[in-house]
Amino acid sequence: MPDGLDAITVQVASSLKDIDREAWDVCAGPVNPFVSYSFLSALEDSGSVSANTGWACQHLFIKDFRGGYLGVAPIYVKGHSYGEYVFDWVWADAYERAGGKYFPKLLCGVPFTPITGPRLMVAPQASRYDKEIRTALATA
Repeated sequence: MPDGLDAITVQVASSLKDIDREAWDVCAGPVNPFVSYSFLSALEDSGSVSANTGWACQHLFIKDFRGGYLGVAPIYVKGHSYGEYVFDWVWADAYERAGGKYFPKLLCGVPFTPITGPRLMVAPQASRYDKEIRTALATA
């Protein structure tokens, strides 16, 4: 594949502060404010989203060989299901009664909101590799 995408490497950031603000917003686009850097970083900066509150950040990002961002995804390791709009308490209870460990779980989403929209986000300049970038983010 041209443009240095022969091997896509997904990286993990434990805070949005480790990701370039402008690059995140380019990938997120202007349509949904709930996936914007400002909204998600406000949740982190306020302490609403942190390992202490059961929302450990593990955001994914992909860069090209020049260091430009190709894709991002808001990811959290959850220690509970509070603050989500998918009520999976029954699933968690059933799984644990069957001997499994339901938590921690991985969530790709926006904390505290039921708003739908993009989660595996690709930079416009990388749109011709949309499928490959989204697949890499989902697989990671």
